[in-house]
Amino acid sequence: MSIAEPIAELDETCPALFRDAPAGVEFNKLRKRLIRQVRETLDVYGMVRPGTKWLVALSGGKDSYGLLAVLLDLKWRGLLPVELLACNLDQGQPNFPKHILPEFLERNGIAHRIEYQDTYSIVTDKLPVGATYCSLCSRLRRGHLYRVAREEGCSALVLGHHREDILETFFMNFFHGGKLAAMPPKLLNDEGDVEVLRPLAMCAEADLARFAEALEFPIIPCDLCGSQDGLQRNAMKAMLDDFERKMPGRKDVMIRALGNINPSHMLDPKLFDFATLAAKGTQ
Repeated sequence: MSIAEPIAELDETCPALFRDAPAGVEFNKLRKRLIRQVRETLDVYGMVRPGTKWLVALSGGKDSYGLLAVLLDLKWRGLLPVELLACNLDQGQPNFPKHILPEFLERNGIAHRIEYQDTYSIVTDKLPVGATYCSLCSRLRRGHLYRVAREEGCSALVLGHHREDILETFFMNFFHGGKLAAMPPKLLNDEGDVEVLRPLAMCAEADLARFAEALEFPIIPCDLCGSQDGLQRNAMKAMLDDFERKMPGRKDVMIRALGNINPSHMLDPKLFDFATLAAKGTQ
């Protein structure tokens, strides 16, 4: 089936989490847009190898719920020939509602694994009060997810990072890291045995928020990094939102630019051989 072909409507055989989905035109447009964007990303970056198994990280936030829903939709349509296993890493955060995700997954008949690892205590013990927890928390979480992927025979760890996450990371590296780097849609972990996939790379955060609201996903807020104000990422988010207000469509232009790089028009001699570049007759 071509990516350009129409996407069929939901029916009584669809995944359980869509059974009470709104029947209106607006929701159908939203769902189809997300499906098209994910299908294009899967195709362009060569993410799908039939017969493999994916570990889909589920945090309880809108993005990971949306990721899981779109992948299940594609699998139901026969467009994603891989096995999906949802995985939530319970990191021991205070007041974390442990029952919500298992109940949601069981109610909707979704294969899953709940893994408990108290990374919260490690992060709060190692970092002073008021420090930015995100980096250490992320590294610890990713390490456990790689381990679970290996234990479950999964070739890929699938994450719910969207367009804004990628743009914010790019500008954080640009302004604070002195380098041009973002979150690639596909990469290998350091050991080279687990792929990291980001099928939502072209999807807008606002679309995922509307999608989550329409499907009434039981959102779980983060009580660690999600509760900290003034992070650099928040500043990048505000800047991008300001661009979008003043120049609608800029985010789409910027995300396309990250996939349309001309090395000879940058300044990195590792990417382009400037030293041997010379006019004819001067070589």
